[in-house]
Amino acid sequence: MDVGIKIKQRRECLNFSQEQLSQISGVSQASIHYIEAGENSPTAKTLFKLASALGVSITELLGDQPATSKSQISADKSQG
Repeated sequence: MDVGIKIKQRRECLNFSQEQLSQISGVSQASIHYIEAGENSPTAKTLFKLASALGVSITELLGDQPATSKSQISADKSQG
């Protein structure tokens, strides 16, 4: 799954607009738009800022699984 898609899915899961994510992360709204659309790839620095703002690890954004929050992972582990 593309990193831009994962960023968008996580952002929408948190009910953030691109503008809100921009304000929280310090990444421009235009950059977020282009990354989510697959038109640009984020730099390592940008990826770190977005992952931090979204509450996920960079590994979650780059891996094959959908990005989930750390609290969801903890809850899943405690139930299983």
